[in-house]
Amino acid sequence: MKTYAIFEAIDRPEAEELAIKAIEILQRLGANVCVSETLVEKYGDSMPDIRVCNRLSYDDIADVIITFGGDGTILSAVQSYITSDVPIMGFNVGKLGFLAEFVVTGLEETLKDLMNGNYKVITRSAIQTTIDGETIYALNDMVIEKSETSHMVEIKAYSNKHFIGEYFADGLIIATPTGSTAYSLSAGGPVIFPTSPVLCITPVSPHSLTHRPLVVPDNQQLEFEVYSRTGELKLVADGKVRTKIKNGDIIQIRKSDETVKLVEPENSSFFDVLRDKFLWAEHRTNKEIR
Repeated sequence: MKTYAIFEAIDRPEAEELAIKAIEILQRLGANVCVSETLVEKYGDSMPDIRVCNRLSYDDIADVIITFGGDGTILSAVQSYITSDVPIMGFNVGKLGFLAEFVVTGLEETLKDLMNGNYKVITRSAIQTTIDGETIYALNDMVIEKSETSHMVEIKAYSNKHFIGEYFADGLIIATPTGSTAYSLSAGGPVIFPTSPVLCITPVSPHSLTHRPLVVPDNQQLEFEVYSRTGELKLVADGKVRTKIKNGDIIQIRKSDETVKLVEPENSSFFDVLRDKFLWAEHRTNKEIR
């Protein structure tokens, strides 16, 4: 019998309440469920005989990790378990939920489908860099950006040692295909099909009319030499500041050897999600004005 680990967004009551409901359903259906110590401390009375596990060991115990929150919750789970092969399933309790495809309505039927194997697992590529001996991973993107200052940064970019160009901007986004619909999209980057073997370099507010997003093969070793008038920048991975960068530092970013497995509805497609979440290619003249 498979084991399902519950990964809820901490301090979000609506996510915690949905997680409790899911636990009750899974237990009633006869599934093995493990939950975090934090959730038990808050709601232990409503979860008798539940298995309590350390979140850091979920990947050693679970067959599927189920998140309750939004895309940020999935990204947090990815950061914790990227070196494992455990699939991650996301229930959206947030606003958009592009990665967290499963919705709150029909929760019991969705969990029954999960237990019956009526879903698909999609493998997504990630990127990585190593700074001061620490390997940093990202499913969506890494961003080299200015510190808390109004000054732009200067970034020289290279691909397999070949000079790409020098960017004068607020920052530079290196996005995976999965991340092409996140920050990169907001900065003017293209939508990229999730399994495409590419990366996208997207400048943030460049001081130039000619600096446009650039798509490169994902087998390229990317290097970025940075400079800021303040002498300090930062590296952000999947929305979290991971480390400070100094003038002259060279940041090497490449496709990671690690991958991320995401659970998706059996009949879902990337284009369905684009239309549903972003109103992709919607003809407003044919729709009722909202």
